Amino acid sequence: MSGAADVPAAPAANPARGECAVRVNGCDLALRPSFQALVAAEAELGSLFDLVERAASGKLGIGELVTLFWHCLREIPEGITRERFGEALIAAGLARLTPVLRVLLGQILGGR
Repeated sequence: MSGAADVPAAPAANPARGECAVRVNGCDLALRPSFQALVAAEAELGSLFDLVERAASGKLGIGELVTLFWHCLREIPEGITRERFGEALIAAGLARLTPVLRVLLGQILGGR
C-alpha cells in the first residue's frame, strides 16, 4: 500500500458527540470514543486507565495507538483494513497524531 490515498471522505466529526478527527492522506476520519468502542479497545489493550498512564509517560506503543484509533473509528471506510489504516497513520506522522490522541484521551477521561 502506498498509504491510504483511496480512503473515502467521511462525514465531519461532531465535537458535541465527543468526536474528533484524524487526517490521513487528505481525508478526515471521525473518531468517537463510544462505550462499545472503548469496551472493544479495552478487551484488546487492557485497562484504559493503564493506557492513559502509558500515554502520559510517553510509553504508549504505536500498535496501541492504532488499535485505539481503529476501535474508535465512527465508520470504517470500505476496503480499509486495520493494517492499511495503521500504515496510513504512520505515514501521517506522530506529530499529527499526538494532538488527536490527546483530544481522544481527554474525552475518555472526561466521560464524553
